[in-house]
Amino acid sequence: MEIIQQPWPWYVSGPLIALTMALLVFFGKTFGMSSNLRTLCSIGGAGKFASFFRFDWKAQKWNLTVVLGAIIGGFIAVQFLSDGSVLALNPETVADLNTLGFENVGKTLLPNEIYEWKSVFSLKGLSILVIAGFLVGFGTRYAGGCTSGHAITGLSNLQLPSLIAVIGFFIGGLIMTHFVLPLIFSA
Repeated sequence: MEIIQQPWPWYVSGPLIALTMALLVFFGKTFGMSSNLRTLCSIGGAGKFASFFRFDWKAQKWNLTVVLGAIIGGFIAVQFLSDGSVLALNPETVADLNTLGFENVGKTLLPNEIYEWKSVFSLKGLSILVIAGFLVGFGTRYAGGCTSGHAITGLSNLQLPSLIAVIGFFIGGLIMTHFVLPLIFSA
């Protein structure tokens, strides 16, 4: 159990991801989380209202096991395989986030300043979640997939659009981290 509870090194997790991708390519499948949202909407009848959701969702239902596996795996990891240790964050990151008003950096997975109920229902918190949700949803559609789909599947298939998308994700993350986040939370 001690080995399972520790973070896995790159030389274990990397080859496991590569093996998974090789199996998906062999069977003619692609991996991505955002495509599951389209499948779920189609199953729910969204095709009656928008042509985007009119497709053979039954051919994509295998990918829903990825979502189910992520939910079940996450639950098992947190409930049974977690040793309760504090997140190992760089002290400079902790100091920078403390400066912005984040108090429990590294002690909780989600910052209370954004995800605590009183924060969520404040004007600032609700605005952050709605705008961020819109930008993530729009960006995923505009880029033709999510970060996991492009960074794992697209790059492993040597797709140039995925490389461009991943570079865009990193640039967006840097802009958010160094410019937008300080604007929102300093004051």
